[in-house]
Amino acid sequence: MSGKLKQGAWLSDASVATGEIVANLGYDFVVLDIEHGAFDLSILERFVPVLKGLGLEVLSKVLVPERGAIQQALDFGSDGVIIPHIEGLEHAKRVTDFAKFPPLGSRSLAGGRTMNYGGYDDEWVAAQDRDIKIFPMVEDPGALRDIEAIAALPTVDGVFIGPGDLSLMRGRGVYRQTEADFDDFRKVIAAVRANDKPWVLPAWTPIEKQFAVAEGADYVLLTMQHAAIAEGYGSARTLMDEFVSEAAA
Repeated sequence: MSGKLKQGAWLSDASVATGEIVANLGYDFVVLDIEHGAFDLSILERFVPVLKGLGLEVLSKVLVPERGAIQQALDFGSDGVIIPHIEGLEHAKRVTDFAKFPPLGSRSLAGGRTMNYGGYDDEWVAAQDRDIKIFPMVEDPGALRDIEAIAALPTVDGVFIGPGDLSLMRGRGVYRQTEADFDDFRKVIAAVRANDKPWVLPAWTPIEKQFAVAEGADYVLLTMQHAAIAEGYGSARTLMDEFVSEAAA
């Protein structure tokens, strides 16, 4: 893949203000961390269209690699799903199948938002299969082992790299942005490039951001919602403490 680098924000709860802030700052997309964040179905049903109304592409990291979680995120209007805990090729085949309509996959039809509360036709089905992005995560050694075959699946539109879990599960301990980590990433990148598909990287540190640019990432997540809040409040407190110390000196 080639084209404009998309820059995104990681959201862990349904703060409309946060969505407005990242949209106003020119972010291209958001990832909703349903797996670890504070989202329930009623919140998601309302929050996804708000974010899309702000002009943001919405990728939902689903709760579990199961049919219900995937289909609900898509039925609410997500532009794509990120599927965690992919164990290998056969698991990837089975799970990504849930996100595409027959004959490509086995996604179930649901009237409502995605159909503009009307009917559907063959063109609509084809457009859904073409435009909705399905990103299995590579965070398990089995998925890394099978990445060439996973990236080639017709039900896979790209790959999301999960650095933290991958490092732990590969026996390297806590993720430290080592060369071994980046070698794993390069294996993923080579596989998706061979199939002309995009890849996504959460890049919280400068070295990760530089790596993403150098390797031609398609989607890069720049910061996590709560980390950004902590950094903002922390820097304000640090600055005030410096002024107080200077005044007392």
